Amino acid sequence: MDDYDPAQSYSTCVIVVVDTGGLFEAFAAGMRSVRGKLLISGIPRMTRPRLRNDRYTGFTVVDPGGNWIRITRATAEPEARTTLAAALENAARQADSHGDERQGLKILEGALTRASGDEPEYQAVREYRDELVERITGTESRP
Repeated sequence: MDDYDPAQSYSTCVIVVVDTGGLFEAFAAGMRSVRGKLLISGIPRMTRPRLRNDRYTGFTVVDPGGNWIRITRATAEPEARTTLAAALENAARQADSHGDERQGLKILEGALTRASGDEPEYQAVREYRDELVERITGTESRP
């Protein structure tokens, strides 16, 4: 379409599956074979799946046309959430679903300052924080 800007796309869909881990690996392998690496910013891109309670919860793919394809795990029952798990979910919603990486980073940094460091999600929150810094700055923040 003339003058179409994929970055301005409002097109989205949600795909609910039992296991997001295998599907993520298949999508990631496809992107790596075509693009040479897993793209986490720009268009196209993919978010890495979030790990909660030893299971992957979901990820997002933004295709070359700017369409947001959200893959999420079907849950049979609500799971108990810690404060860090809630912060991780909120940050992912802001950064991955709404494209607001800075707000996601702000949520995670606030949660990490209040964390003791022994919560089950602590490492996942730190890793996602590092990913958001990388997405915002375009540089890898890990040593």
